[in-house]
Amino acid sequence: MKQTDQEIFATDKASYVPVFNRYKIVLDHGEGVYVWDNNGKKYIDFLGGIAVNVLGHAYKPLVDAVAEQAGKLIHCSNLYYTQAQADAAAKLVKLSGLGKAFFGNSGAEANEGAIKIARKYAHAIDPEKSQIITAWNSFHGRTLATLTATGQPHYQEGVGPLPAGFDYVHYNDIEELESLMSDKTAAVMLETIQGEGGVYTPENDYLKKVRALCDKHHALLIFDEIQAGIGRSGKFFAYEKYGVKPDIVTLAKGLAGGVPIGAFIVTDEVAAAFKPGDHGTTFGGNPLACAAANVVLDTVPQAEFLHNVETVGSYFKDKLAALKDKYPTLIKEVRGTGLILGAELTSAEHGRDIVNDCLEKGAIINCTVGKVLRFIPPLIITQEQVDEVVAVLDDVLRKYA
Repeated sequence: MKQTDQEIFATDKASYVPVFNRYKIVLDHGEGVYVWDNNGKKYIDFLGGIAVNVLGHAYKPLVDAVAEQAGKLIHCSNLYYTQAQADAAAKLVKLSGLGKAFFGNSGAEANEGAIKIARKYAHAIDPEKSQIITAWNSFHGRTLATLTATGQPHYQEGVGPLPAGFDYVHYNDIEELESLMSDKTAAVMLETIQGEGGVYTPENDYLKKVRALCDKHHALLIFDEIQAGIGRSGKFFAYEKYGVKPDIVTLAKGLAGGVPIGAFIVTDEVAAAFKPGDHGTTFGGNPLACAAANVVLDTVPQAEFLHNVETVGSYFKDKLAALKDKYPTLIKEVRGTGLILGAELTSAEHGRDIVNDCLEKGAIINCTVGKVLRFIPPLIITQEQVDEVVAVLDDVLRKYA
């Protein structure tokens, strides 16, 4: 029997660890860029499961692939081969131009594996070559190592001692990075585009300069594309947009269109640092997740698909810039590229209120770091759907102007 919202809220409160500040709606089903709640109310989804539902909701080829695979084999041990996993790995290797891929179940696992293999590779050069440098305002995951890599101290409070060997620099400050690097640096790990930290893009050939410093110190360059990858920037990998190639890249979120999966992809030279038994996973790369990933990997890299991301993303950014001009006391700056966009508010006073008001009017958006309205919708959105969300935003912002 279908439960009411209040019954579900009560069950959740009694049974679930309270780590989420949830909005008071129960989502029931979706189609395309729209979702419906438990009471039949329709919402346009410009959060996309936090950059996960890249093909929208209930995308038929994805649904069919998952159903077909579930009818054959949901899981088997990684002691055996499956075609779904082999195909997905081969596609990622070809798209990235790197050498080998490994599958986990989440972005945190992907980043954990990237840190681990970077340290293992560096140890063979020099046992003291262990420093990992990341950026302030970054977000790399919630395991202890990836939490330490995350340059936001409030996430780290109360769970120490944290793993040693991590240092932080300000994103886009190449001089600060240069001052901190040495031949003891194992890797520099950066989000190609900072998402959770407020949607910051690299400036002034920053990533190219980072690549040069890594080469100088024989350090690995790791790009975390958990949020910015899988076509969100308008390129399949965001690093393609900036003309830089990493030694390791991590993916998750949109990789299987909503089915849990994570991956790190490395050069052949780095891959050789791991021998059988050095790393592993029970569920990572299972045939169900890889069947879903193969649909995404066959769809998103298509030129027409990525062109739509760039075109609609540019249109959306222009519309957000127009709102900034209309409400200069509310919106400080519009940032981002493709369909990872942020509108920074002049203060954190109304961030959550704006999200709540948009939700009430049938538009799902997000606010990160307290004052950046973040838009990471399904990559299939149209200009008409952008207009739909912008109209809601305009109506809501007028209230606070």
